Amino acid sequence: MREGVSGLLREKTRKPGLPPLPSALVDRVVELTLGEPPGEATHWTGRAMAAATGVSLRSVQRIWAAHGLLPHRVRRFKLSQDPAFAAKLRDVVGLYLDPPAHSLVLSVDEKSQIQALDRTQPGLPMKKGRAGTMTHDYIRHGTTTLFAALNVLDGTVIGQCMARHRHQEFIRFLNRIEAAVPAGKLIHAILDNDAVHKHPKVRAWLARHPRWTFHFTPTSCSWANAVESFFASLTRRRLQRGVFRSLVDLQAAINRYLGEHNRKPKPFVWTADPDRIIEKLNRGHQVLASDHSHVRLSK
Repeated sequence: MREGVSGLLREKTRKPGLPPLPSALVDRVVELTLGEPPGEATHWTGRAMAAATGVSLRSVQRIWAAHGLLPHRVRRFKLSQDPAFAAKLRDVVGLYLDPPAHSLVLSVDEKSQIQALDRTQPGLPMKKGRAGTMTHDYIRHGTTTLFAALNVLDGTVIGQCMARHRHQEFIRFLNRIEAAVPAGKLIHAILDNDAVHKHPKVRAWLARHPRWTFHFTPTSCSWANAVESFFASLTRRRLQRGVFRSLVDLQAAINRYLGEHNRKPKPFVWTADPDRIIEKLNRGHQVLASDHSHVRLSK
């Protein structure tokens, strides 16, 4: 009252804010986060860290955000162990970027175990404020395997559904491609390292058809096969939310999707630099090797 308005503006009676956490405590939270939690837990949670260090949950969250720590998340990876990784990758990418003249580049693979799932109850339609619904349980009416060959140049797909995934079915699909491709064109087929693709009878078929050449992607590198992008689109746009009351219904839906795709195809465009991919692979192997040696030394 004595100081008037100037005293109110300064808010002298307001309680002071909490002091910042000591740097030693912050370092301890970071150190614990980078290690394994006690007991049988696989990773730290915010509340577990708050209980272990005696700070609030919000303080733990601020420390994790400031140091870029995400213990609740995990990124999966797979490094190829193929000794000929670089040569195979450059071979496949070279076909994508500069296909040989008077030839056809096909990315060939199979999507096996596609389930014909029928829901036990009809779902409710989407409306304002509510997403569409689907029952968690289902009735399974069997499975099918889709054999597909993506033409890299124009984006069209040759597809065929079959009951099983064996070398016999694969040879039947190769014969279908052979009949569909005009005579006089060489065929370069990009495949993964599935045993079906390397079966002795498949190799014998390849020897009888000299215009065919198989190019195998590096081991554990299905992402290098262009047809995988088509399979991802098929799963996301047609299969994931589909309701199929029979195996015939599923196969008919896949064939209709193939028809729609081929009416408006888009050429496949490879954009990744193979040299950068090889550099990342080498760096990953170096990190794993150093971590393993560190573990052996600590033991």
